[in-house]
Amino acid sequence: MVDNSKSRVIAEIDRLSEYLWGISNALFHNPEIAFKEFKACQILSDALKSSSYSVEIGIGGLETAFRGTMGEKPHPTIAILAEYDALAGLGHACGHNLIASAAIGAGLAIAALKPGVNGQIQVIGTPAEEGDGGKIILAKAGVFDSIDAVMMFHPANKNMVLRKSLASSEIVVEFIGKASHAAAAPEEGINALDAMILTFNNINAIRQTFGPKDRVAGVILDGGVAANIIPAHTSAEFTIRSLTTTHRDVVIEKVIACAQAAAQSIGCQLKYKVKPGYMDIIPNNVLAELFKSNLESLGRMVVDPDPNERMGSTDMGDISHLVPSIHPYLAIAPENVPGHTLEFKEYCASESGKAAMLDAAKALAMTAVDLFTNPELLIKTKEELLNSLI
Repeated sequence: MVDNSKSRVIAEIDRLSEYLWGISNALFHNPEIAFKEFKACQILSDALKSSSYSVEIGIGGLETAFRGTMGEKPHPTIAILAEYDALAGLGHACGHNLIASAAIGAGLAIAALKPGVNGQIQVIGTPAEEGDGGKIILAKAGVFDSIDAVMMFHPANKNMVLRKSLASSEIVVEFIGKASHAAAAPEEGINALDAMILTFNNINAIRQTFGPKDRVAGVILDGGVAANIIPAHTSAEFTIRSLTTTHRDVVIEKVIACAQAAAQSIGCQLKYKVKPGYMDIIPNNVLAELFKSNLESLGRMVVDPDPNERMGSTDMGDISHLVPSIHPYLAIAPENVPGHTLEFKEYCASESGKAAMLDAAKALAMTAVDLFTNPELLIKTKEELLNSLI
């Protein structure tokens, strides 16, 4: 029964291949940034409505979020996630057009098995992954409360199922000093720019205490108004990343201490705000092995992540701490072409991108079949997540 169902979802995705590629291209040529993905939301939700899905738009208080639901039994509920926001200035250089079309493809393929689906499938549209954390907002609204497993895929330059991500956060730092004439009375001023430069120097001085995957990068947003005026105000934004959420918070405290030392040295007032960031991904091994087996049955070989693998951050990390999750990567570009570049963007509208999108849709649907037909697997995924959080 399982093999037959998998053959049927593969055949359905092959039948829909040009339709799915059309969806991907429509998103690629109409890039929309975070929380502005109105066209993408409409295109994707219309695709689900054309099948047997009931579709809600605007879930979790986000106008461009949606949820398509199919299946009468609420348990188990498997969610496949779509991302579709673009990068400001770069468009779909991260391949979210492929992520979204693969999610739709997997959802439509599983719908073709109806009424044989022993549970419920949800295709959830999650806006604003590129720095604004749409999934986190949806999680806080309870969208993932009744989900038993979550899956999605991401384009990359290798096929990997266990690649992690970096926990991330942002800090906005401000120094308030006192303006004065830089030539006539510099001693009457309190130089907020000196405090900011000292903060950067302090951070650089302690980099030897950072772990191999700790990352601190900053940019000055306000450095003063004129060279002949002692700057009374400066501000900067820092991004902090680390292998785990716990260690990220340690690095955050180090950065704050650097700013506090600078403020004390110069005599400035310090203000700072830590913005909620992304947690690290916890790949679920049970789900990952299922996905890997299905993907390799399609002829796409999977490799283990290199210990020195380059990693970014994603709001899927937060979801993986709540629900058994996988965020596998499928190669669309050579290994020397990183994401978020114009070179990678070309592959997001290429034949290799199309092939990866279709393989991902098939493997996602096949993995859902495994979970629907063997409830014991879901018990194991939940046990693994609980153990990983201890």
